[in-house]
Amino acid sequence: MLKKKDRHSILIDNHELVYYRLGTGEPLLFIHGITTYSFIWRNLTPYLEHHYELIIVDLLGCGDSDKSIDMEFSLKNHAKVLSEFIHRLHLESVHLVGHDVGGGIAQILATSYASQALSLTVINTVAYDFWPVQPIISMRTPIIRQLAMATLDLGAFRFIVKRGIHQKDRLTKELMDYFWYPMRTSGGRKAFLYFAHCLNNMDLLEIGDRLENLKIPVLIIRGDKDVYLSKAIVEKLHHHIKHSQLKIIPNAGHFIQEDEPGLIAEYLNSFIQNINEQVGR
Repeated sequence: MLKKKDRHSILIDNHELVYYRLGTGEPLLFIHGITTYSFIWRNLTPYLEHHYELIIVDLLGCGDSDKSIDMEFSLKNHAKVLSEFIHRLHLESVHLVGHDVGGGIAQILATSYASQALSLTVINTVAYDFWPVQPIISMRTPIIRQLAMATLDLGAFRFIVKRGIHQKDRLTKELMDYFWYPMRTSGGRKAFLYFAHCLNNMDLLEIGDRLENLKIPVLIIRGDKDVYLSKAIVEKLHHHIKHSQLKIIPNAGHFIQEDEPGLIAEYLNSFIQNINEQVGR
């Protein structure tokens, strides 16, 4: 569990961004996807906090961060906010770790704000034009958004989460409480649906050439039982980013951090240690 003592907040363009900062060492910035927030990384922290400085954000519109919808929650805009966030924390550069659409945000950071990226790790990520996927794409339709606003309840949300976890014994009441936390208020539900509405795969299509010419090390991780994002995404990323590494975790779904946190941490730690060995750190 992320601890209250590690919780901080900062104003970026007059919007409060909440984040957790713990551990010591090289900085790793963790970027969650839609339907989650900082809690999704909590099971990785025990494996990594003694080796690295972990910076775990709640994207605007998510978790405990500002829910106002007076700015776009596009991937491009989230990346811009996080670039400023890195600068405001006086960090020269970080290892980027992104899950789901957070992986898309990390790709934009690595290509559009390249000096701030030491490496890029994407986990069950979106990329290119293989997304958005159902049920997210439906949220672009106003009548669907209004209906979802009225009918989105814990039972419906539990179904979404259950499909995304391969090891069903991990689907506890405590886990659902984490997932449901921002949805308890109309402001939280409105922000979630607005985030879905703002998703546009053009944000990633336009960085395709730069992504494939990245000079930094790239690690791609997939939970092979992911029902929301296809295996074709990671295969295309791995094929086009010539120096990338691809790790497939057989017994993990979309919310891979719940299924196999220790294995993710092992791959991530090995990846960064190898980088450091190569540059003599």
